[in-house]
Amino acid sequence: MTANPNLTAQDLWPLVQKLSHDEQLILARLALCAAHDSTADGAAYGAHPPAAEEFGGSSDAGAWEAEGWAEFYAKG
Repeated sequence: MTANPNLTAQDLWPLVQKLSHDEQLILARLALCAAHDSTADGAAYGAHPPAAEEFGGSSDAGAWEAEGWAEFYAKG
């Protein structure tokens, strides 16, 4: 299958509108996957690998998530 270099998203829009909502979501996911260049991710991580301290921290990794919720549970 060869792509038509003159075809635009506007050309496809009438067909997309005919799809069910679920099919439109599937098409959107497929379009995002096609637009995402996974080779660029590998190159970016290779050029700037994560630093050791990036994943370091408290031994209780979930502790920070509990902070600030007391106000929502306070009896009023």
